[in-house]
Amino acid sequence: MFLYTVRPGDSVYAIARMFGIYPQSIIEGNQIGNPELLVVGQSLAIPADSVSYTVAQGDTLNEISLRYQVPISAILQANPGITDESLIFAGQVITIPPQLSFLGSKRVNGYAFPNINQNTLQRTLPGLTYCSIFSYQVNADGTLNEIEDQDVIRISRNARVAPIMVITNLVTGEGFSSELAHTILTDNAVQNRLLDNVLQTLGTKNYYGLNIDFEYINPSDREAYNTFVQNAAERLHNAGYILMTSLAPKTSGDQPGLLYEAHDYPVHGQFADYVILMTYEWGYTYGPARAVAPLNLVEQVIQYAVSVIPNQKILMGIPNYGYNWTLPFVSGSAARPLTNPGAVELAGRVGARILFDEESQSPHFNYYDTDGREHEVWFEDARSINAKLHLADRYGLGGVSYWTINSYFAQNWQVLHTLFQVEKVL
Repeated sequence: MFLYTVRPGDSVYAIARMFGIYPQSIIEGNQIGNPELLVVGQSLAIPADSVSYTVAQGDTLNEISLRYQVPISAILQANPGITDESLIFAGQVITIPPQLSFLGSKRVNGYAFPNINQNTLQRTLPGLTYCSIFSYQVNADGTLNEIEDQDVIRISRNARVAPIMVITNLVTGEGFSSELAHTILTDNAVQNRLLDNVLQTLGTKNYYGLNIDFEYINPSDREAYNTFVQNAAERLHNAGYILMTSLAPKTSGDQPGLLYEAHDYPVHGQFADYVILMTYEWGYTYGPARAVAPLNLVEQVIQYAVSVIPNQKILMGIPNYGYNWTLPFVSGSAARPLTNPGAVELAGRVGARILFDEESQSPHFNYYDTDGREHEVWFEDARSINAKLHLADRYGLGGVSYWTINSYFAQNWQVLHTLFQVEKVL
């Protein structure tokens, strides 16, 4: 596979001729709504294994390298007959190697809401090991709020994807509740009742395992949460289920803040089968414009995580969305979420040029709306996904986890399937 960045004057049809593939494969694989409207700076996933290029009169290896966005060193390696990069001649056929190649196998989790479009779910499932259905909200008495998850469970299992039950300390209309978590974690009778209800649901609904996503836990409840995770792991394992936990993106064990302090990485790494690192939301709804998951900051979290958790237990979080901020940022104002394909469509409509930030390895653009207000958009594309998946591979992680799979992002799955074989447990 190649990753190609659109240049001024490019067209789908000219790019297809360059790579020797059908235009429709580019259109469908990149969710291009209007083939006549490419965006300068837009990243395209090109499903070609390699290109046989016939050198034209006046070509240089440097020009060919720039045209296909493949380093000269890679071209030379694929063409051992070229001993001097300055000596190529018209009519010579050279091989342009792909930018992306197979790295190995990984486990992949995707969070889905129960109302996910079934067509979106079906198209996504080949790329998943686990489908975590979000979420069963726990109550202060240890009961669970029921959700309509049967269809997602059935469709997932039919595709050999293991459905995972998710429990949260969310309160409708309020968000994650520290008080609710405190009640659950400090009352043994309530805690045992909750685990009884979880195990009953796992069995009756045909789930494969449990994901505990308790957030904003009081720091004083850290040890109580550790005990709960240990108890949950013991009971689930005895019943034949796996346990995952979701962890805030920490860079040290003593990182301050309500989101972080009660999430004890070493303890979760000891008792859970997998931990999902929520490595996103640096750029968030009520914050200033910035990359949602800057690779340089994600890597800092990974560096700490692998120092205290077995790397094969770690699933690195990847966001499947972007944000559109109105500038200048005003505290309390809200960014508008948008899908990754939707971000590119927006750039095309407003005539923006997409830029790529090398430090965060994230695409972004600015534009002015019809009222003269400036906007800044950050999102994910084939380049940023490629960088994130390579990061997971470089640290030997067990895999990755997407929040969420409710919108289909074709580029992501093309890149993922090129780099990894997705492990199946069913």
